[in-house]
Amino acid sequence: MALFKRRPVGKPGEWYYCLRHQKVEEGPECRAADRFGPYGTREEAAHAMETARERNVEWETDQRWRDDRT
Repeated sequence: MALFKRRPVGKPGEWYYCLRHQKVEEGPECRAADRFGPYGTREEAAHAMETARERNVEWETDQRWRDDRT
């Protein structure tokens, strides 16, 4: 067991969405592998999953990344 717990790096005023706890955090509170961000506002962080879905659709439908184009 480690003597000192490593704290996540971040700044107050930066907002994150924690995938593990499914909540918005300022700081960050959780490790980088479990969060999206940083976001500029709490509102942006609250919509992180929606933003990720939209970006996934854009990426999946982007013709530059399609293997089946001729």
